[in-house]
Amino acid sequence: MAGDRQNLRREFTRGELIRFLYRLGRQQASGVLTIQARGSRNEVFVLRRGAVMVGDGELAKRTLVARLVRLVALDQVAMMFDGGVAAYPPGPQHQVFLAGWARAHLEAQLDSSLAERLVRELAGMRLSIRSELEPEASDEADRRMVAAMVQPRRLDQIWPLARTPRFRLLAFLHFLRGVEALVVEGVVAERSAPNRRPRDPQRDAAAKLLGLGDDADHEAIKRAYRRLARSLHPDLQPDADLDRRRTLEQRFAEVTAAYETLI
Repeated sequence: MAGDRQNLRREFTRGELIRFLYRLGRQQASGVLTIQARGSRNEVFVLRRGAVMVGDGELAKRTLVARLVRLVALDQVAMMFDGGVAAYPPGPQHQVFLAGWARAHLEAQLDSSLAERLVRELAGMRLSIRSELEPEASDEADRRMVAAMVQPRRLDQIWPLARTPRFRLLAFLHFLRGVEALVVEGVVAERSAPNRRPRDPQRDAAAKLLGLGDDADHEAIKRAYRRLARSLHPDLQPDADLDRRRTLEQRFAEVTAAYETLI
């Protein structure tokens, strides 16, 4: 959109407007954005290279952010974007970059209960970032998180590569999902995808051997393995006879192989 004359008119439901604003910022769009909620006056924003122009002073910036927060929380809004328009408001100007604001707004939504739900929903899924919506890295932790998701990986594989606090990584994933930049491959994605991917019989058999369901996360897999290892490890049953020890050794080897398949 950057630099191109493009007129867009659309209506958005809750959650859709912030995705559009992120894309405007990500594509460094310039123009005039007009948003109208039912029964309210038009809200007009001047964009220059992906940033909303705002009058000088912190109060003006806080007021602008409050307007954006109110609009993205509404159930339905109408939008018109006149792209490529060179509009320069009078007086000193500051900028609020839309991509950065959208990320900060979505990451701030994460609390402990939402974080737990996110872990449950993404457990076992393979996650990656849609390249055209990849956020600009703000620090080294950002670069590690993005690098860890260049190719599809499970959440328990991303954590050690990202080397960042658990809550920060989950906030990052919540933001990516909020702007539809998160690519999810796995059981949930398969159920909704037009071309359903086949299940992995080896992983299914391994999960069944450990007594786990399809949605088991990394911690659940570790707990199941430790529980079975304590009951099957031959060295923990010194009174077992030779036949019993051989059976335990075989079962322990099977459980260990299943665990290694799932992690």
